[in-house]
Amino acid sequence: MTAGPNLMLAVTTGTAYALQVLTTSLYGRTDQTLKYVLIALLVPVLFVLMNGWMLKRMGRRAQPMIQPGYPGAAIWASILPLLTLIGAAIPVFVPGYDYGILIVIAGVWFGLTVQSALAARTA
Repeated sequence: MTAGPNLMLAVTTGTAYALQVLTTSLYGRTDQTLKYVLIALLVPVLFVLMNGWMLKRMGRRAQPMIQPGYPGAAIWASILPLLTLIGAAIPVFVPGYDYGILIVIAGVWFGLTVQSALAARTA
C-alpha cells in the first residue's frame, strides 16, 4: 500500500544523490573522482546491509518512512532529497575542496530511503 510513495522518495533521493556525485566530481578536487564514485556506490549498499543486520539483531524491523497513518511523514521525508540537492550545490559555489564527507552523508540518506522502500514493499 505504501510502496509507491516510498519508492518515489528513494528515486528522488537517488537522483539528487547522482547529481551530488556529479557536481562533486566536476567542481571538487579533480584527483578524487574515483574516490567519490566508489564512496557513492559503497555507502548506500553497506548502510542497507549493516542497518538491516543491526535491526534484526535488536529484534526490530525496518519501517517505511511514509505510512498512511502519518500524513506529516511525507513532508518530513521530502527533506532528504532537498538536503541532498543543497549538498549538490555546495561544490558549484565553493569549488576545489574535497567533498567526500558530503557524499557519505547523502549516501546514508539515500540508503535510508532505499531501506524504507524495501520495507514498504515487504509490508
